[in-house]
Amino acid sequence: MRPLLRPSSIAGLVLVAVLLAAPWVLSTYGVIVLTEILTMSLFAMSFNLLFGYTGLLSFGQAGFFGAGAYCAVLTVIHGPSSLWAALGAGFLGGALLALPIGWLCVRRDEIYFAILTLGFGMMLFTVAHNWRSVTGGSDGLGNFTLPELNLFGWTVSLFHPKHFYFLVLAVTVVGALFLLRVVHSPFGLLLKGTRENSYRVSFVGANVRTVRLFAFVIAGALAGLAGALFAFFNRIASPEMLHWAFSGKAVLMTILGGAGVFLGPAVGAAIFFALEHFITAYTTNWMIFLGLILVVLVLLFPQGVLGSILDFLAKSRKGRD
Repeated sequence: MRPLLRPSSIAGLVLVAVLLAAPWVLSTYGVIVLTEILTMSLFAMSFNLLFGYTGLLSFGQAGFFGAGAYCAVLTVIHGPSSLWAALGAGFLGGALLALPIGWLCVRRDEIYFAILTLGFGMMLFTVAHNWRSVTGGSDGLGNFTLPELNLFGWTVSLFHPKHFYFLVLAVTVVGALFLLRVVHSPFGLLLKGTRENSYRVSFVGANVRTVRLFAFVIAGALAGLAGALFAFFNRIASPEMLHWAFSGKAVLMTILGGAGVFLGPAVGAAIFFALEHFITAYTTNWMIFLGLILVVLVLLFPQGVLGSILDFLAKSRKGRD
């Protein structure tokens, strides 16, 4: 008789339950840190769809993250004061920007793809930095009022950290479930096939460029959604969100947690920000110690922290059988 729920499903439900209970246990500062971790987890998971499942190393993911931030904030400033409209604008803004850029980038593989995405990311950062009439230039866009959450006539202010946390948690869970559906679908199998051997995928009749383009657009849309949440969290959309160094954070968190592991980027984001906030409380030279710890973690866990743990458990299970 098959169990009603798989172990992975049970683990997921337990994780969501813990995250729901966390704000009632943590301090306000802890809730703020956890909100940032969840937002960056969604950003890193969007990158993992490209790198971990499709085999495409993108250094321009922050471009869609920042574009989503600007689209959401501009919607609040010049459009309807609706949270859902702003989040939708961030999602669509990331997707629409990813479409033409992806159409050009997926024509190349490996390092050439990475350089193309880096180049587009640098151009997007320059546009955001210099187009002062729209983006506010280096100052960014911060003079806006955070819209209230409206659920079936029930209005909730998002200025309270707990309220905003639950919004971020809900959006992140929905985004993660959407990604889970994608990677476990026939389309997800095509993504893994293009990562392992793109020539064999083309031999069976699939268009590799189209498959990669779809993955690129999905990743861009989710990065834009994460950027909208991040802009509301920090109460500003700034050009730094589009900088290639910000893309490096997604790369680091994914490698740290485990590329190609579904929740690997989320684990990497939790480790990264937990270490960052802990070390900065004791020293101003936090980057030296953080870098040292990250190097040790990557050497000890070559498949990422979560990836190495899952691999160890799988080998132990085979040994018992």
